[in-house]
Amino acid sequence: MPTLRRLWPYLWQYRTRVVLALLCLIGAKLAAVAAPLTFRQIVDNLDPAHLAISFPLVLLCLYGVLRFATSLFTEMREIIFARVTQQCIRRLALEVFCHLHALSLRFHLERQTGGMSRDIERGTHAIATLINYTLYSILPTLVEITLVLVILWREFPPIFALVTFTSLLLYGLFTVLVSNWRIGIRREVNETDSAANSRAIDSLLNYETVKYFSNEAFEARAYDEHMERWADASTKSQITLSFLNLGQQFIVAIGVIVMMWLTAKGVAEGKMTVGDLVLVNAFLMQLYLPLNFLGVVYRELRQAMTDIERMFGLLSTHQEVADRSDAIPLPAGTQEVRFESVCFSYDPARPILLGVDFVIPAGRTVAVVGTSGAGKSTLARLMFRFYEVTEGAITCNGRDIRAFTQESLRAAIGIVPQDTVLFNDTIYYNIRYGHPEASREEVLAAAEAAQLVGFVESLPDGWETRVGERGLKLSGGEKQRVAIARALLKNPAILIFDEATSALDSHTEWAIQNQLETAARGRTTLVIAHRLSTVMNADEILVMEEGKIAERGRHSELLAQGGIYARMWERQRRRDEAEDAD
Repeated sequence: MPTLRRLWPYLWQYRTRVVLALLCLIGAKLAAVAAPLTFRQIVDNLDPAHLAISFPLVLLCLYGVLRFATSLFTEMREIIFARVTQQCIRRLALEVFCHLHALSLRFHLERQTGGMSRDIERGTHAIATLINYTLYSILPTLVEITLVLVILWREFPPIFALVTFTSLLLYGLFTVLVSNWRIGIRREVNETDSAANSRAIDSLLNYETVKYFSNEAFEARAYDEHMERWADASTKSQITLSFLNLGQQFIVAIGVIVMMWLTAKGVAEGKMTVGDLVLVNAFLMQLYLPLNFLGVVYRELRQAMTDIERMFGLLSTHQEVADRSDAIPLPAGTQEVRFESVCFSYDPARPILLGVDFVIPAGRTVAVVGTSGAGKSTLARLMFRFYEVTEGAITCNGRDIRAFTQESLRAAIGIVPQDTVLFNDTIYYNIRYGHPEASREEVLAAAEAAQLVGFVESLPDGWETRVGERGLKLSGGEKQRVAIARALLKNPAILIFDEATSALDSHTEWAIQNQLETAARGRTTLVIAHRLSTVMNADEILVMEEGKIAERGRHSELLAQGGIYARMWERQRRRDEAEDAD
């Protein structure tokens, strides 16, 4: 019921169709119950002595009409309600999809994508199962049971209705108790299935790594262990299912035997007619056939609830980074970005940033350098609000970025990340992703600025070349040039280059560096760099060490200080000289 209550607002948007479908349902069941009553009259009116004269032609026609009406109302119900079901699934799937995109980066780093996608897939299927079985099986059967019990109570001795009701009650209790016992087994099947699927996807996504270490057999063993647990759980599920089926059929058989014995006894004693025997038999068939299916329906519904609880669990996941109720769009134009005593940690036991203070004036470029783990890339993630700062604030033009909507904030920031991941589509699509409404000329201009046109035109399929899963068909340098073109096409007010040229060779780096400086002109730019040669012209260079800013100044000033930056510069100069000598 809580799940149905949660689904009800989506269904009630199509209230006209819902009401019409329910009316068709009632009409179908009234016709279904009236048909055996008509058939009883046909049998009782068959007089062998005067058959040619008294043949009940009108009743036969009525019987045929009622049988057809049952099918007509049933199909009309499905035609009317089909769109409601599909639209409900569509809206819920979209809501889960959007909610997952709204969750923090921390959530996605801690979850396995393969298992999560399987949960969503099973959850959307479970919604269809829940709606369809409720409307097409449970409600019709309940309506028919009610009508049959009323007729048996009025037309026959009370014992008939009592035996029927008792059989139905025992059947329902047995089904519910055993099915509830099987919920834990079914949940184990789902969990082992998701675990096996996650393991398979994770292994296939890291295909190259598996090959590097010749670990195919290791991966196969690990996958087989998950599949073995799934097989054991599935076997247990099937055995308990067979036990449930046998118990249900035993109860049905006892009920049928008792009812038919009572009817046959009544006919033999002259208290009932042959038509009554036919009517009781028809009612039993009409009840027990769908009731038998109702047992399957209940099992499917319990399974669906087990499946859907995972998807609703995703939908109920707390949104760690959320817009305030009074959040406003970030005003257009140039932006001054300021970090004010910013502290942050992914884990309270391991602080990353410790009181970081600096300003990126509007239209200027600030570079951040330092050793790995110093917290450089964390600055970019905090600017995008993938995480919230632990202490302090980040401001744009003097206002805390938490005062702005995330959508408008991120729309104003363009980034070229260190690890570029591309969609499994064409090069043209991946560049245009930075601004989906851009014209072809704008896309080509951005590619030209990223020194990408010559490379693309040398490919057999040109701009329609597919880059493969996560862009694996391209080299690191080619992927980064696509990322640079994508960021330039976005034309943002704030630019972030997070080790943007780390995967490029020296020649390409120098060719692109001028384009990056041109793109950064007039924009507020944060450059996170490993190669110090790429930040020589920055307006200010920050040297980070252990989550703090250890030094700051222009390139020449930092060299003159003879501190950390100067030592880093000297090491890189020697390394570059050794590479040139090689």
